[in-house]
Amino acid sequence: MGLIDRALGGSGSVEALGDAAEGLSEVFVPNATRAMELAADIHQATLETAAAEFQYSGSGWFDRLINGLNRLPRPMLALGTLGLFVYAMADPVAFSDRMVGLQEVPEPLWWLLGAIVSFYFGARELHYNRAPRTGQGGAARPRLRERLGGMFRRRNREEPVVLPDNPALSDWRSDE
Repeated sequence: MGLIDRALGGSGSVEALGDAAEGLSEVFVPNATRAMELAADIHQATLETAAAEFQYSGSGWFDRLINGLNRLPRPMLALGTLGLFVYAMADPVAFSDRMVGLQEVPEPLWWLLGAIVSFYFGARELHYNRAPRTGQGGAARPRLRERLGGMFRRRNREEPVVLPDNPALSDWRSDE
């Protein structure tokens, strides 16, 4: 190394030459390490922002009220549907008049209602899928796939598929 240093004119010149080469190479190829450091910084800043947003969340009376209101739509939809059946049996003429009125609602409004209901229930499902899954006693609840057993396991492709005997299908095939 001493010979190269002397040939290039001093001890710091080799480092300066290496830094210059590194700087020149970053013009053509970005520094992957620096890109990962910046991505980690952005991720950390995002997490800190989210933590600051939920810093003051609590279980006060307002939070309990809103959580209670969020739990109302599903039972109201179920009980309301059952109520429609009772109403149809109790007063068929009035029920028929109401249903004629519902026929006059424009189709885009039905699509909007479907989107609102879908997003509401989809958001609740997503919330509960992301929340920690604990059952009674703090034990982890099994996920749906585990509760259903081997229903979702892939079958071995070498196993032949055995279909039950279907006389109607056999008769149809023999007619061809």
